[in-house]
Amino acid sequence: MRGKRSYAFVVCLVAAACSRAPEGESGAAPEGAKLTIQNSGSDTMVNLAQAWAEEYAGIEPSVSVEVSGGGSGTGIAALINGTVDIANSSRKLEPEEFASAQQANGAAPQEHIVGYDALAVYVHKDNPLESATLEQLADIYGEGGAITKWSEVGVKNAACPTDEIIRVSRQSNSGTYFYFREAILGKSRDFKLGSRDLHGSKDVVELVAGTPCAIGYSGMGYATPGVKALKIARKAGEEAYAPTVSTTLANTYPIARPLYLYTAGTPSEHVAKYIEWLYSERAQKIVEESGYVPLPKTPSPPATTPEGR
Repeated sequence: MRGKRSYAFVVCLVAAACSRAPEGESGAAPEGAKLTIQNSGSDTMVNLAQAWAEEYAGIEPSVSVEVSGGGSGTGIAALINGTVDIANSSRKLEPEEFASAQQANGAAPQEHIVGYDALAVYVHKDNPLESATLEQLADIYGEGGAITKWSEVGVKNAACPTDEIIRVSRQSNSGTYFYFREAILGKSRDFKLGSRDLHGSKDVVELVAGTPCAIGYSGMGYATPGVKALKIARKAGEEAYAPTVSTTLANTYPIARPLYLYTAGTPSEHVAKYIEWLYSERAQKIVEESGYVPLPKTPSPPATTPEGR
C-alpha cells in the first residue's frame, strides 16, 4: 500500500541547485556538476516515481530526479513541448500525440513499460456490495446507463438512505480516466454527466471513504481501511476477481493496465541509465512495495517505438 504522502508538486532530491547542468556530447555532466532528470505526468504513478527517485539519489548522487504529477496528459504535453526528459503515463499515447511528439522533437517517442496497475473499483467499507460485472459498471458510469440506485445492483445500502449512487471519477486529462472509460465503455461511448471529477487518485479514495453512497475507481495500491475494492467479473455468470498482483499477471482481473514511461526519441546517457535501473530487482521491488504489480522476472525489455492506438 502506498504511503500517506502526496507528491503533487515538484520535488528536488538533491540539495544542490536543481537547474540542469550543461552536458557534454555523451550526456555526461562536467566534473563536479549536477545533472537533473525532469519527470512529470501520471498522478497514478507519482508516488511510485517519487519512491524511485529517492532511492536513485542514494545510488547516483550526481543525478537529481525531479518528479511532478498533473496527470498523464500533462506529462505527454510536456514531452511534446520538450520540457521534460520522461513523461509518466498510465495510458498509451494516442496516435495524434505520437505524431505531435515526433514532429516537435524530430524523433519518434520511445515507450518503456515499467510495471502494471490493477484499477480497483471502490465503495465505502460498509457497503454490502461485494462484486460487479463490467456491464453493471457501464450502466452505472456510461452515458444512457440505467443504473442509478444501489437497489438496482441488488443491495440495500443502509448507510445511504437516498439509495442514490454517487459516481466519483477523474479529470479528463487523467490517464486513469481514459483507460477506465475505454475498458468499461469502449471507444465510442462517454461517461454520464454529473459525476464528481477529482484531480488525484488518492482524492478519489478519500471521497469514497467519507461518502457511504459513493463508488469510484483508482489504483489498487491506494486502498485504505475506509473503502472496499469490489471483485469484478467480465460477464454475468462468470467468476469475479479481486485486484491483486496474481490476478493482474494472470490476466484474470479485467481492469488492469501497463504503466508507461515515454522519452522523446533516444534519451541522453544519464536518462537512459536511470530508465535501465528501473528494471532492476530493487526498482521493481519498489513497484510492489508501492502497491503496483512488478514486471515478470525476465530480462529488461528494450524500449519500443509506439504507434499509438
